[in-house]
Amino acid sequence: MERFLVRSARGPRSPRPAAAEPRSCRQVTLESLKRVVVVEDIKRWKSILELPGQPKENLMEALEELKKKIPSKEVLLSTKIGHTVNKMRKHSDPDVSGLAKDIYTEWRTFIRDHSNRPSIEVRSDPKSEAFRKNARKLLCEALDLEIDHPLAENIEREAFHLSSRLINAPYRRTVRALVFSLKHKPEIRAEVKAGTLTVPAFVQSHKK
Repeated sequence: MERFLVRSARGPRSPRPAAAEPRSCRQVTLESLKRVVVVEDIKRWKSILELPGQPKENLMEALEELKKKIPSKEVLLSTKIGHTVNKMRKHSDPDVSGLAKDIYTEWRTFIRDHSNRPSIEVRSDPKSEAFRKNARKLLCEALDLEIDHPLAENIEREAFHLSSRLINAPYRRTVRALVFSLKHKPEIRAEVKAGTLTVPAFVQSHKK
């Protein structure tokens, strides 16, 4: 195809506009939106808040992440995360209790004023949930704890999170390594159960 060049009559030159300062842009992802809630993340933060002996930094991190979200009334009821956050308002540390109070008040106000607004919820499929339930069972056995113990749930959720919330090869290898370590290394098992070795540190050290 031929190209044509169109010339216009020259007029008085106008001064060039000053170059605009470069703007810093940050890409917004769907999951970063406040009303988009990944239910698995809500449950993970809930398990961190409920596990006894958690250091302050873990509690604050979980609460800071929860503050970024406003779950729907259905998610609040199904996960009982509102009840957990409400209990944290009575925590002995003023930073923890203060942040929990802010979150609880914001959620309660939003639900009251926007009860009809829909939210987006992201959930795991039944096949993934069944696989994860079996992984928690193996962890309970390795820890010598009753089935569905919160410590095993916390460990599994951390492994799932580090595997980008996917039941993939790294997740399976990590779970196997965690189970083996807990079953065959009594000193590590004792530290994890006592809380002297935190769950995030324990899982991170076995990430495959």
